[in-house]
Amino acid sequence: MSSSATLNRLKEIGALFLRIGVFGFGGPAAHIAFMQLEIVEKRKWMDADHFMDLIGATSLIPGPNSTEMTMHCGFHRAGPKGLITAGLAFILPAVLLTAFIAWMYEVYGSLPAVRPILQGLQTIVIPLILFAGLKLGKKALAHLTLTALALLSLLLFIMGVAPIYILLLAGALSWSGGQIGQRPKRLKSLFFFPFLSTEPLETIGKTKLFLVFLKIGAILYGSGYVLFAFLDDALVDPGYMSAEQLLDAVAVGQLTPGPVLSTATFIGWQLGGGWGAVLATLGIFLPSFILVYFLTPMLPRLQNNTHFRAVLNGVNAAAVALIVGVGVQMTVEVVVNWRGLLILSVGMVYLFGLKGKNAVALLFAGGCLGYLLYA
Repeated sequence: MSSSATLNRLKEIGALFLRIGVFGFGGPAAHIAFMQLEIVEKRKWMDADHFMDLIGATSLIPGPNSTEMTMHCGFHRAGPKGLITAGLAFILPAVLLTAFIAWMYEVYGSLPAVRPILQGLQTIVIPLILFAGLKLGKKALAHLTLTALALLSLLLFIMGVAPIYILLLAGALSWSGGQIGQRPKRLKSLFFFPFLSTEPLETIGKTKLFLVFLKIGAILYGSGYVLFAFLDDALVDPGYMSAEQLLDAVAVGQLTPGPVLSTATFIGWQLGGGWGAVLATLGIFLPSFILVYFLTPMLPRLQNNTHFRAVLNGVNAAAVALIVGVGVQMTVEVVVNWRGLLILSVGMVYLFGLKGKNAVALLFAGGCLGYLLYA
């Protein structure tokens, strides 16, 4: 392929995924549906069978599924340069918008006019997390063994075991069918209330901030919602940020289009300013670029490997348990009065009782209710 043809393809890739990144509300399922319409139906870059193979492949490696789908499609269209172009174009709108919101939060977050809105958003994201856990559970818990693994994972989460150990244990048990022979080594309290403490939060260095998000990006399986369990363990529990800040980050991640992992940008800004946002964002997304680049040739073999599939089934079951556990934990921490209960109830009725769900509309309603009830 000539250099001019490659350049034209890169421009086409960049324009397409930038548009998906700007208008990509609704989570990974909506992103992938958008890609299917544009890439398979409209542009015919690949056939439907190959597109479905890529969807299956993204579930076999850690990282955000829809973000990695953009990279796979870019790689298919224009090689490694297409991978980088597609990934950056999809991620940048969410990252830039999140960085702007983080700056606004830093400047105005303590003002009464903004805090009530954030309180409403904090509460309304809880039904979203629980709803995601239910929807994913229908697919991940295909039989009784996986349901048992999910219940075990939820119990370990309640006991305070670190999320990565829960995921690894569930994958190993699913593969081997063995039994747990050791007690968890690291426990913490079931619920955390750092924002009720008068003690100041610890500071975190730029290098450690980057490494924390690099590790999370390299081991994050399942939905992006599982990210919040990892953040709780890595940042809230040691005292680098408060549970209130984490909930605000959850709300911002839901409010912005594109990948929910742009939450890292918001947290990085709160902990380290502009450079902290850059390092946290780079850390959490870098593993996806590397994994897609190096593992693409291996993915067909991995898909047909029964042992790897068994591990993945166990990991997915544990991921569902972590999502539900985080949702319950947040409910206990946030819903402390009738106002929070009312907002939570509105969100639950909307998501579980009505059709035509729209996450953006729900978040807008939560912000409005928060302003009306808490202002």
